[in-house]
Amino acid sequence: MRLRYGSWLAGLVLTVACSGGSDGETSSPGGSGGAGGSGLPQAGTASGGSSATAGSSSGGGTANHGGTGNQAGTTSHGGSNATAGASDGGTNQGGTNQGGTNQGGTNQGGTNQGGTNQGGSGGSGNGGGFKLPPANASFDYQIGGAYTPPNGVKVVSRDRGDAPAAGIYNICYVNGFQAQQSDNDMWLNQYPDLVLRDGKGDPVVDPDWDEMLLDTSTAEKRQGLAAIVGGWIQGCAKDGFDAVEIDNLDSYSRSGGKLSQANNVAFMKLLSDVGHQAGLAMGQKNSTELVGSAKSMGTDFAVAEECNRYSECGDYKAGYGDLVFVIEYRDQDFDAGCKAFPELSIVRRDVNVTTPGSATYVYKGC
Repeated sequence: MRLRYGSWLAGLVLTVACSGGSDGETSSPGGSGGAGGSGLPQAGTASGGSSATAGSSSGGGTANHGGTGNQAGTTSHGGSNATAGASDGGTNQGGTNQGGTNQGGTNQGGTNQGGTNQGGSGGSGNGGGFKLPPANASFDYQIGGAYTPPNGVKVVSRDRGDAPAAGIYNICYVNGFQAQQSDNDMWLNQYPDLVLRDGKGDPVVDPDWDEMLLDTSTAEKRQGLAAIVGGWIQGCAKDGFDAVEIDNLDSYSRSGGKLSQANNVAFMKLLSDVGHQAGLAMGQKNSTELVGSAKSMGTDFAVAEECNRYSECGDYKAGYGDLVFVIEYRDQDFDAGCKAFPELSIVRRDVNVTTPGSATYVYKGC
């Protein structure tokens, strides 16, 4: 979770310690990760041993980035897709071609979700290999810890370290572009070449969340990262999730010019390929400026924090139709969104996305 444009400085962030999930607030149980399976990009130059096990998630601030125990590694992982080229563009897109449609643009229709997928102009197209989330469904955002969804909720997003909820559509939260604080030793000791460095050789750190940025600057490094993060995505599929949202897509904006939008778009495409091959829909998280790159990223829907507050919900809707899942942290923004965008899935949560029983827990649905 990322509160946009420094909104946490406006007094939204509450220093609340709670258990069960995401970086910045809670500790995640291990479990869902693990590299392996087919279809992962080759590991590239990731250094260190053939596997590494992440530590438990923790850290200060708001709920964010969860999951633990995800085995990484430098093995090639079989599969026929996603062998990176030498250019900054990312993958060559060989192999199974995403269920036969391969970057279908507006082709979110068909028979999935009752034939009314509301796909908009973005997305990868769906040849039937994965299930899109239901549009305009009641939504809950539980990346700070899993709990029984409120009555009527049909879509929930949970940290990858938590189990999916029974009987509804589940989105798996993965931090794919930055390192959780609890995983610093893993990255620095096992994969030091995949951590973005400044001119002095020190890690480049996101000042808001004290997280190291991962280095997406070359095709080779993106391959190495995809072998690790792709394993987490495959773990989401194995655990029974239906889709994935990848956080910190906008890490280039905190890189001091060392990363570009094109770098992160190319890496997102690698991750989308892995997710689609595993039978998962892939979500763009925030970064309104990249909605126009949805086809290049291979993304199928959007998860947007505070888009009513910053008048961005229309931009997401233009790219993804009604497949936009909105989280607001202030009543006035939630109320405005429910009135202006009744066709979108909008939830009001507390900024630390705590669990029921917490003094700060808030949940409202339109």
